[in-house]
Amino acid sequence: MASNNETVNKIVKILDGKKGRDIEVINISELTTMADYFVIVTGGSDTQVKALCDNLEEELEKDGIVPVNKEGYRTAQWILLAYDEVIVHIFLEETREFYSLERVWKDGLRVDVSDLLVK
Repeated sequence: MASNNETVNKIVKILDGKKGRDIEVINISELTTMADYFVIVTGGSDTQVKALCDNLEEELEKDGIVPVNKEGYRTAQWILLAYDEVIVHIFLEETREFYSLERVWKDGLRVDVSDLLVK
């Protein structure tokens, strides 16, 4: 099983590779026991939100990483994938702005993932 950091890095690269926008990683391990990291990403349409989810699941499954929980796929406004200590939030832009998880979890440590993104 990959470490949480390795899993986060894989997730970021996969989402970026499928043109996920505004990828943010927040370390919440000091704030809650629910998870160590949130990965937040925006899709441009409900079709892209589902495609980001589908591709992420397929790619991680190749490494034996499967979600323990998945919610929101049918409506594709906000899909949540829980991978043990890493929770991925795939949003439509309006939904991301409305729920503003970055603001809610503002005390979490922002993780710089710029070196993982395609320039």
